[in-house]
Amino acid sequence: KMAPVHVLRCCQRGLAWIPVIFIALVVCWSYYAYVVELCVFTITSIGEQVVYLFFFHLSFIMFVWSYWKTIFTKPSNPSKEFCLPKAEKERYEKEERPESQQEILWRAASSLPLYTRTGAGAIRYCDRCQVIKPDRCHHCSACDMCVLKMDHHCPWVNNCVGFSNYKFFILFLAYSLVYCLFIAATVLQYFIKFWTNELPESPAKFHVLFLFFVAAMFCISILSLFSYHLWLVGKNRSTIGKHQPSGVWRQAGFFWCCSLFDGRSPQRPSGRQSFEPAPTRTASLWVLRRISRRCLGTRRSTGSCLCSPARSGPSQRSAHFHRVRLFPTVRATAWPSPPGWSTPTWSSQR
Repeated sequence: KMAPVHVLRCCQRGLAWIPVIFIALVVCWSYYAYVVELCVFTITSIGEQVVYLFFFHLSFIMFVWSYWKTIFTKPSNPSKEFCLPKAEKERYEKEERPESQQEILWRAASSLPLYTRTGAGAIRYCDRCQVIKPDRCHHCSACDMCVLKMDHHCPWVNNCVGFSNYKFFILFLAYSLVYCLFIAATVLQYFIKFWTNELPESPAKFHVLFLFFVAAMFCISILSLFSYHLWLVGKNRSTIGKHQPSGVWRQAGFFWCCSLFDGRSPQRPSGRQSFEPAPTRTASLWVLRRISRRCLGTRRSTGSCLCSPARSGPSQRSAHFHRVRLFPTVRATAWPSPPGWSTPTWSSQR
């Protein structure tokens, strides 16, 4: 029985690469059409060729790099400390009453740096991965694993977009938009000349006409998706969690942007400040480098949220978030606390 399931799983993983292969083929064709058919065979001005080729290759390299990083950056999963101990796991599996199972989960979660509860007050637990899920951690059925700060599973990159690669995903959308805009803007005049028969018939005509249509089509679709994700970042939301209570996310908004763009002001930032890099870094470098280790701490970093009042036990159902070990070296003395919540706690542990 296991063999057919294994074969089916392998076929599923193979088919999942079809959208990625399709994008790769389109990009390869666009490179040929722009460099060879447009710049070499259509454009006659040497200066125009040099300028177009320089900026095209600049945007092309950044686009391919961000796409590669989004695809092959492994999603972060909860560390071993979020797994139930062997003895507790056996007790949990033997228990049939949900109340007793929650008691076991509560005892295991009390020693964690971060634990969250559902709206009904239950500890968030993944029965498939057998881990206590940290804040914004969700199980992906396609990847068959729990992903930290999961945003969504994207078929176009065949990967989960979450804590480890969300920055690369945003950069991928930005550079792909620049790539398509540049192609559409520079091809437009030759598209018009071919369309009005101002230029003679040549094999390049089909490539130039089709290149403009494809670039314009992708530009419109990417622009809408990119704008949506910028809105999510500004509101401190995720695609999978956009229906969460807005009051909690609004107050914790700084931390989600911190893990993406190295923003580190102890005050809650404005929409513009959410995208600013660390004050000690060059502002232009965040579009190139990986998320700083100083901001993320160790691989066990799971994100951040507000801290609830003192815990009174499993029966307390009003608080949705609990204790958290946050990023180091930042003082939160100026952080405004909403009624009923304590200020964020910080730890110097890496």
